[in-house]
Amino acid sequence: MKTPWLCGLVFLIGLTSIPTESTMLSSYKVVARQPLEGDGGWDYLTLDPAARLLYIAHATQVLIFNLDQKKIVGTIANTPGVHGVALAPALQRGFTSNGKENTVTVFDLATHAEIARIPVAGQNPDAIVFDSASGKVFTFNGRSKDASVIDPPSAKVIGHIALGGKPEFAVADDQGMLYDDLEDQSQVVQINTKDLSVKHRWPVAPCEEPSSLAIDAAHRRLFVGCGNQKMAVVNADDGHVLTTLPIGDHVDATVFDPKSGMIFNSNGDGTLTVIHEEDPDHYRVVDNVATQKGARTVALDPQTHRIYLVTAQFGAAPAATPAQPHPRPAIVPGTFTLLTVAAGTPDDKSIK
Repeated sequence: MKTPWLCGLVFLIGLTSIPTESTMLSSYKVVARQPLEGDGGWDYLTLDPAARLLYIAHATQVLIFNLDQKKIVGTIANTPGVHGVALAPALQRGFTSNGKENTVTVFDLATHAEIARIPVAGQNPDAIVFDSASGKVFTFNGRSKDASVIDPPSAKVIGHIALGGKPEFAVADDQGMLYDDLEDQSQVVQINTKDLSVKHRWPVAPCEEPSSLAIDAAHRRLFVGCGNQKMAVVNADDGHVLTTLPIGDHVDATVFDPKSGMIFNSNGDGTLTVIHEEDPDHYRVVDNVATQKGARTVALDPQTHRIYLVTAQFGAAPAATPAQPHPRPAIVPGTFTLLTVAAGTPDDKSIK
């Protein structure tokens, strides 16, 4: 039989082993930097947690990175100006949006071999999403300001949706609704994926120029990253802006971790803004993690809760021209890098 003071000591020791909110929300940092092959630009990252693969859209190809082996294990070649990758595991198919060719590549998830190439009619297919509720693939076409709808079994375009603005990131709630940012309209559109109609158009003021989007499907919340360094929390059913929070500059992707309640905004200024969902109506900024300039797209591993970003080093920007009044700085060859961000307590040596 334990004495009362010993019971109290055991109780206190037990308390120290229970993760508290303060330890869960502390010390996000870059824990690994891995050089990757190839030069040129990049865009979306797409993670397949079951297969432990990270798909990296990179110029004219998609790099396939094994998270456990920590190396490139394959590529999907001949994807000119590739922006994104959508996965349909139940169909054993993947899809890439090839912006410079106005096509979608259909590939086998097991072999990564190309199966078909689909012209989408829209110009510059950018974001691409598989909607499990309708079984369709949607591309969001930046220059033509519309969406193309693909039937995976036939590998054919079966519809187009006029959006009325320049689309950016898109997410599905897997219940029949799809959401997309309209950057030039400062709106989010809600699309019915069964009848292919725009159901609602919602302003997201005071957010301006929305370019990233994530969803908490369980609580019906959208997280909209905007060009004026704000993230808006939007009700996914009625479009009401519940609150806004400050984030870094040049956000281009946002992801949500349902288990931790964390929202991550990757910003081109070299920061990762971490926001915690206290409850569906209350949020707070936890951290602004130093990453690296240009690390503006992000993927979340729901199994390990690690965050992945890519970037490179930059040289001087070329001279402005009438056709390119705001040219991007040159990418230094051989500097393309995968960053891994993880969390731990301030004295957690395992993450260093």
